[in-house]
Amino acid sequence: MSRLFVYGRVSTAEQDPENQHLEIQQAGYTIDPKRVVLEKVSGATPADAREGFSKLKDKLEAGDTLIVTKLDRLGRDSIDVQQQVEWFKANCVRLIVLQLGNLDLTSEAGAFTLKILAAVADFERGLIRERTLAGQAKAWKAGKTKGRPSKTTSEDRIVILDRLAKGVTVSQVARDYKISRASVIGIREAKKTLA
Repeated sequence: MSRLFVYGRVSTAEQDPENQHLEIQQAGYTIDPKRVVLEKVSGATPADAREGFSKLKDKLEAGDTLIVTKLDRLGRDSIDVQQQVEWFKANCVRLIVLQLGNLDLTSEAGAFTLKILAAVADFERGLIRERTLAGQAKAWKAGKTKGRPSKTTSEDRIVILDRLAKGVTVSQVARDYKISRASVIGIREAKKTLA
């Protein structure tokens, strides 16, 4: 006899995974509370490293069905998701994703859809990377620099170097300019590399 399971995951303490369980119930599924696994864990954590998800997989048997609300509940990226789908397929466990119209990802149509979604996601990541690099290049041409703005001006750095040369300690200069010792040392080392 086929058993139904639910897996829900949220990333932050402010979010409530129970909302995903309610969404599944509203879609017409009635699940025994013992078969509902909800956890709060970062989406950057691989699926098999998630305690709740890992324990859930240990309970699943051939013929069972796992229901999730969205594809990203299954893994941290397209590779992780595809690996999970392969595991479900190999273990004869159906995998239903509400977001995809109750599509079973372990079916042929589901596998095809997953490959298309993965290709689109990879394409979108590539476009984002291109746009980011183009924006950075434009900013650099306009004279903007990487990172946070310097807390010292070029005039400040000349005075700092002069004070260091006269024997004022790095700690004292750092206190006077309200910057870290590492910043003062960086200014001193930058002068050495230019010399």
